Amino acid sequence: QVQLVESGGGLVQAGGSLRLSCVAFGSIKAVNVTSWYRQAPGKQREMVAHITKSGRTHYTDAVKGRFTIARDNAKNTVYLFPNRLKPEDTAVYYCNADLIPLEGLGPYEYWGRGTQVTVSS
Repeated sequence: QVQLVESGGGLVQAGGSLRLSCVAFGSIKAVNVTSWYRQAPGKQREMVAHITKSGRTHYTDAVKGRFTIARDNAKNTVYLFPNRLKPEDTAVYYCNADLIPLEGLGPYEYWGRGTQVTVSS
């Protein structure tokens, strides 16, 4: 059974930085795309950044130049480095992966439970 577990959130002052981690646990054959989403109170969940298995990245306009997504395939981990954080970046950050488990067909979509990021002004 595959699980995604996020960590690294917390309270940070505006202008600060964090390192969010998303670890995929379980028997995995291949990971196609891993994405970070966020959901602020009263708002819809939005895609922040994604990275493909070949390393291609994409960012939503609101975080371009401030956030970086990276992956460590040996550790089954995808990172999000939010920098120059703003109060409007406050949200629950979720990891999402499109992957093929070792057993069964696929790909399937998996979600983590999220990690809270709060940016104070």
